[in-house]
Amino acid sequence: MKYTFANLFWRARRNWAIYLEPIEGVILDPWAGFLTALLGSVVARFIKPIDLWMFGVVAEPVAVLAAGFIAEGRWKPVMAVYAFMLAAYFIHPFGTWLPLWTILDVLLALVLIYPAAKLSRSLYGEENVKLSASLILLSFVATVMDSLTRIFLLIPAGLYNVFGWPPEAVYYTFIEGAISSYIEDALVIITSFLVGVPLLTVLKKC
Repeated sequence: MKYTFANLFWRARRNWAIYLEPIEGVILDPWAGFLTALLGSVVARFIKPIDLWMFGVVAEPVAVLAAGFIAEGRWKPVMAVYAFMLAAYFIHPFGTWLPLWTILDVLLALVLIYPAAKLSRSLYGEENVKLSASLILLSFVATVMDSLTRIFLLIPAGLYNVFGWPPEAVYYTFIEGAISSYIEDALVIITSFLVGVPLLTVLKKC
């Protein structure tokens, strides 16, 4: 298959861990969630090794950490890490060469970090409507943080050079991956609403 590693990059991304990241961050505190996700990612890669193991091992814990901070109303650490990775992407020559539409969800999540953190008090309130809105925002930001971390590792951190990908392979990866990511964003939001909201409601009553 053309650009085998490029295809593996996005196939490796689509696993059940992405749907659990927001819930982990809310239920656990940021650092406990980070360590739990890191351990889970490492164990999963040992059980089922993949060529691009380093993306999930780094991106999944970072997304859980972001979700944990947002759940506590702490937007500044998330904004700092997010802005750093996004700036590094645009500083890189590929950042202006690759189509902007491929990272529209990344740009939207940047705007939503602060509102998500401010609304996070609703996660522990009694109003299900606000809880749903809060969890959906948090889930979207955390999921896109996962995507941005993978982008950061691939391009600004230079892993595409380590893999020996030509620019055409990176371009192909982004075009294919953008469509997958937008579908994934929607699925995570739906999962958070259908599973996360009832789960948090039950946990609040315990």
